[in-house]
Amino acid sequence: MFLLPALAALHARRHRLHAATGLRSLKLDEAWLTTVLLLSLLIGFRFDVGGDWSVYVGHVYNARYVPIATVLEGKDPGYQLLNWISAQMDWNIYGVNLICGAIFSICLAVFCRSLPRPWLALAVAVPYMVIVVAMGYSRQGVALGLAMLGLVTLGRRQTRWFVFWVVLGAAFHKSAVILLPIAALAATRNRYWTALWVGMVALGAYMLLLEEAVESLVANYVAAEYQSQGAMIRMLMNAVPAAILLLWRRRFEFTAAEAVLWRWFAIISLALLGVFLVSPSSTAVDRVALYMLPLQLVVFVHLPDVFGKRGKYNEVLVAAVLFYYAAVQFVWLNYASHAVAWLPYRFYPLEAWL
Repeated sequence: MFLLPALAALHARRHRLHAATGLRSLKLDEAWLTTVLLLSLLIGFRFDVGGDWSVYVGHVYNARYVPIATVLEGKDPGYQLLNWISAQMDWNIYGVNLICGAIFSICLAVFCRSLPRPWLALAVAVPYMVIVVAMGYSRQGVALGLAMLGLVTLGRRQTRWFVFWVVLGAAFHKSAVILLPIAALAATRNRYWTALWVGMVALGAYMLLLEEAVESLVANYVAAEYQSQGAMIRMLMNAVPAAILLLWRRRFEFTAAEAVLWRWFAIISLALLGVFLVSPSSTAVDRVALYMLPLQLVVFVHLPDVFGKRGKYNEVLVAAVLFYYAAVQFVWLNYASHAVAWLPYRFYPLEAWL
């Protein structure tokens, strides 16, 4: 999963801006459609992979005996609806995971295509965003994927589409609602009007999706002082690119809207690190920080141009980024406390056949 995009990143040409629009094409060609298909299958047909595997299997089992009206009234209605459909169609957990994997993979591919080195972006995403999040936190993986799709549109000044994709993501994991204020912060025109209507949408989404869960979230994460092992390392992995962007922001090839957007992402990532250091629950901050992961893709994809020769491919710097994320994947799979839940990777069609 890592090696193929890494090899492509070393040989592919830069994805240049369209002369007329000043934007990169988001079209997925045959290579990217194949990539989406393979990622969807690997994520969707995983067998007993991920720390919450048994919990997700239980969701599908319970959905078989629940009326659809109850499903839609519950928390995370988008994800629960997928469980209900999969249970009624006898697709079991694999139907849910395959749909979630397809949504995530398409969104990730579009996000990568919006960047100057799409294959490098995909390689950066594999060690944590794909393997850990998409294969471990199915609901939040879909929410993150839809949020990334929204970030692409926000970088193109399409605020309404950003709000739409984030709210849709919140239907799969309510925590995505926290991204809505970024639309107001990143607005480069009509700021007061944008802040007003986005604030109203955010308030409505909060009341509809999050308000009833706040008390239980505080009790389960903050009051209980839940701690996530490795959270400090993950925070630093966001903080490093955040610092790079803020220190060398003038060297990044951003549009005006993208510059504001990713500057705010960098500021929020550093602020979350500060909150983490004083928070009684690292788990609560860690889960919020998942939505800052796209910053890693953006910064490290631009890094060869930031520190290399402008207009050149700078293969040595590309290789350095790949080596760093290869090390991340190696260390996590071999030394992370919960990596045992991901190892070995097992593919359901082969398990059923053998």
